[in-house]
Amino acid sequence: MTFEPQSSFISSSSASNAGDPAVYFRREFDVDDRLQRATLRITALGIVEPYLNGGRVGDEVLAPGWTSYRHRVMVSSYDVTDQLVAGQNALGAIVGEGWAVGDLTWEKKRHNYADRPALFAQLELEYGDRTEIIATDEQFRVGEGAVRKNGIYAGETYDARLEPDGWHQAGFDDGGWASAQLFDWNLETLELPTAPPIRRIEDIAPIDILTSPQGKTIVDFGQIVSGWVRLAVAGEAGRTVTLRYAEVLTPDGELETETNRGAETTDRYTLGGGGLETWEPGFTFHGFRFVEVSGWPGAPEKDAFTAVVVHSDMPRTGWFETSNELVNQLHKNVVWSMRGNFVGVPTDCPQRDERLGWAGDLNVFTPTATYLYDVRGVLGSWLQDLAAEQEETGSVPWVVPYVDANMVPVPSSPTAVWSDVAVSLPWALYQEYGDLDILRRSYDSMTAFVRQVEPLLNVKGLWDTGFQFGDWLDPDAPADRPWDGKTDNHLIAAAYLCKTTREMAETSRLLGEKDDAARFRALHEKVRGAFRDEYVSRNGRVTNESATAYALVIMFGILDEDQRCKAGDRLAQIIEKADFTISTGFAGTHVVTHALSSTGHLEQAYKLLLNTAPPSFLYPVTMGATTMWERWDSLLPDGTVHATGMTSLNHYALGAIGEWLQRVVGGLNRIEAGWTRIQIAPKPGGGITSAKAAHETPSGRVEVSWHVEDNEMSLDLTVPPGTSAAVILPLHPDNAELEVGPGPHSWRYTLSEKYGAPIEYTMDTVLGEIFANAEVWAAVLDVFREHLPGVPLDAAATHLAAMPLSAVVERAPDTKELERDLRDVLSRANS
Repeated sequence: MTFEPQSSFISSSSASNAGDPAVYFRREFDVDDRLQRATLRITALGIVEPYLNGGRVGDEVLAPGWTSYRHRVMVSSYDVTDQLVAGQNALGAIVGEGWAVGDLTWEKKRHNYADRPALFAQLELEYGDRTEIIATDEQFRVGEGAVRKNGIYAGETYDARLEPDGWHQAGFDDGGWASAQLFDWNLETLELPTAPPIRRIEDIAPIDILTSPQGKTIVDFGQIVSGWVRLAVAGEAGRTVTLRYAEVLTPDGELETETNRGAETTDRYTLGGGGLETWEPGFTFHGFRFVEVSGWPGAPEKDAFTAVVVHSDMPRTGWFETSNELVNQLHKNVVWSMRGNFVGVPTDCPQRDERLGWAGDLNVFTPTATYLYDVRGVLGSWLQDLAAEQEETGSVPWVVPYVDANMVPVPSSPTAVWSDVAVSLPWALYQEYGDLDILRRSYDSMTAFVRQVEPLLNVKGLWDTGFQFGDWLDPDAPADRPWDGKTDNHLIAAAYLCKTTREMAETSRLLGEKDDAARFRALHEKVRGAFRDEYVSRNGRVTNESATAYALVIMFGILDEDQRCKAGDRLAQIIEKADFTISTGFAGTHVVTHALSSTGHLEQAYKLLLNTAPPSFLYPVTMGATTMWERWDSLLPDGTVHATGMTSLNHYALGAIGEWLQRVVGGLNRIEAGWTRIQIAPKPGGGITSAKAAHETPSGRVEVSWHVEDNEMSLDLTVPPGTSAAVILPLHPDNAELEVGPGPHSWRYTLSEKYGAPIEYTMDTVLGEIFANAEVWAAVLDVFREHLPGVPLDAAATHLAAMPLSAVVERAPDTKELERDLRDVLSRANS
């Protein structure tokens, strides 16, 4: 902490109830004309919007964000010198419920941290010879205004007629307001933030305004985002415009709120009258693509609505693109899901009555996250919360910040993937940024987790008891038992413990903790040996014959090299037997393609990537997804939501495929922590003819681009200063490898074998293969639309991905001209 709290928290006199108005605070004060500098330090238990002399202070939103408030409350700092004047000034703030006071979790628990919104403000006026402090105390006045209702899940209700004119300016008559009350809160929790603030990052215009079959007006922004809608509306005073948010429409075109579960996700704006009014909420956020509008004066136009994209202001660090548009959309979906779920806290979803910092989701996604954005601030802060909660409860909570005893056991029992994030997240951040201080700051937390698990092992060293989430949301798991997948839960736990004990031993070694390093290395060897004795045959066969089981033993260093090769062969057989559909959940998906490609089964990895039949990576893309889904079948082929009470269309965990895209398709690999040494090794396949990847490393930007045309490979590379790159030229006839230094490099060479020979399209080609080529599919669709207008073949094609084109034609009422035109399209595609 680099500032000294010289103020107190203040509040209204009574506890808040759901639906209460936000609390307005104000105080006037005098400023000498010799003022040199003014700094405002401000935070709240709730969400705060600060004002000085009628103007908004700063550009942060949803401040102070969500942290483990019992341990850490972030204080924003602003230079407000230019907003003050000599003479009378006014400091004001609106404080809504936010995470501290309002409903949290699906049980709608309130008052998880405080029973009412409370404000802390400290305005430091520097005059050279002295510093005066305007501190929140009983001299502040408390009232209410236009913000009538607010909640993270509920939305915001704003009545412009009730906003006190000039309440945040000097000279306002606050005689009808009450005196603020001191609110008891431990000031030692106050900290200056290390994470970037939450801001408005982007504005998106609607792509369409629809009229539903029921006559509802629905605005379509074309992209699922986190944030809210900004209105520009003119009408009579007292008219209320209502906005209902949702991720998707029903198949018949009405707003589908199933994925919101119990969250109301509704904003209401009552007009003040007198001309054009612009408004946006400030005390809630929503996950949405579609907004149903009611109460609008007249016919709404597109320019009246703007989707405001809101998330932590992280610098973008990773980019990726290929010749395959479906894969490009998949990667865009990964990016948008990360953006939508990094709103202060890395959450599971942004739309329903949850939005919690589930550790398992983050653990599997972190390698992708570190490529796409600079997450040192956001995740470094989250790790501080984790350590504080872990120290208090004695265990790593499954969700951080930890919320409520009735949501999960207290303490959360140690589990693989979820609890072991305490070890694997700092390790992943160190690998990305090469900063040993990351490991030092988390060392006590890391060791505490491993030492907690060690006594739970059996005498041989096997983690075979206790609750485990397993391969969460394995597509074959029962809908109401997402932990009950094909892979034995304790096999998964034991495999992940092999990984985390190795990471722990390496961390101790790097930090010079010799005794710990020896202890954790011995523990690693013990648990690895116990795993092999229990689950692995001499030839590398794993007792639990599942894709996840094989992927884990291959990627976590559990097998000897000869066993690893044989396990890779068996994994490929399992993938082929499933017709290259996905058969893994959270625990296995992030490693399954790596396991295939690293054991010589690149073709199978690409087939798994490029399959469009459900469940698959590209099935959601063919269904119009613009973000990653929680379940592989969150939308069924007929367009209905998988109604389980736990279905989100914006869930980044399964977006962990992004790491494989960047490393294997793009070819960007980190050899040493902090990217001081880089490997460039693209592995083309799947008919993809080009790919580009770029990443801002701690040393600068690395870029790689490869392209195959007329059987000639071109590879272009830029290596950042102070680093070197080991280059494995893709598909090179001599398997050439070389070392290069900083700067641009290029290679051109002829391939010894024909690469990516095009598919010969016939009437027996299955729809899935046709759909994989966007240009051919578009031409085929045009023919169907001409001859079979109104038939929803976009959806049917995904459902019938394995059906030959001829079988679809046979179902048509008049096939002669349809077949003729389709053959003509296929002929042109083959030429």
